[in-house]
Amino acid sequence: MADFDIVALGEPLVELNQTSQDQLQYLQGFGGDTSNAVIAAARQGARCAYLTRVGDDAFGAQFLALWQAEGVDTSGVEVDAQAHTGLYFVQHGPDGHAFSYLRRGSAASLMTPASLAGGLIERARFLHVSGISLAISTSACDTVFAAMARARAAGVQVSLDSNLRLRLWPLDRARAILREALCHADLFLPSMDDMQHLTGNDDPERTLDWIRDAGAPGVVVLKLGKDGSIIDDGKTRTPVAALRVDAVDATGAGDCFAGSLLARRCQGDGWVDAVRYANVAAALSTLGYGAVNPLPRAEQVLAKLKR
Repeated sequence: MADFDIVALGEPLVELNQTSQDQLQYLQGFGGDTSNAVIAAARQGARCAYLTRVGDDAFGAQFLALWQAEGVDTSGVEVDAQAHTGLYFVQHGPDGHAFSYLRRGSAASLMTPASLAGGLIERARFLHVSGISLAISTSACDTVFAAMARARAAGVQVSLDSNLRLRLWPLDRARAILREALCHADLFLPSMDDMQHLTGNDDPERTLDWIRDAGAPGVVVLKLGKDGSIIDDGKTRTPVAALRVDAVDATGAGDCFAGSLLARRCQGDGWVDAVRYANVAAALSTLGYGAVNPLPRAEQVLAKLKR
């Protein structure tokens, strides 16, 4: 039996989230896509660990305390005395939320394959990685590919979230690297928004065809936002409806989806039940500000599913 259900690898970022569209007031929180996902998974009852690097600063210490409080193993977290912990701002307006980042030279961006030396990946059922970690630096990109190779060699399933951020890299490079990465994933979690950039079309069926033609070997769950998700297992394509809510802040909703889906798969759910659960968890996560605080716990999701 594996020691962990999910080991995630990536970049944590301190979050300063605007709480009013009329005034520049910010609430400090925590973010970073794979960190959000692993916390979401832990809140659903999964046994989790995180691989990353933080600065030897107040924010790095806060992250370590957060993960430990959430029950996420931190033995794979390196503390860098020479680099800072990354930071981002979220601002809200009529067109949705906008992000501003202070991440260049962050401790996480300086990760290398040597950061994987602790052997956590081999002790997991799933390794979860994302397009952001592929994009933040060349060494981080190398680290993600090394982590996927180690996982596959050990029989650990690989989960990849597309999380395309074009501020971080040119579209052609993003397309090339994500196409290569998805070929190593047992589970690929693209969003329709990301895939419109990568494929140039807005049709889910054609998008799934593109992903399969690119060589995706495993299950693909295409996220359609308020329209739910489509599961493509290589044989059939199954739509799963979303839970409609009056969203306040969608920051981290896709990460909540990923972590919740992986947690439920580890707890024995079939794909449709796991995706339905993840859709509800993601919807509930949009009812408060910030990426982490609104992440629901299992009892909240289960209560909503019973209605």
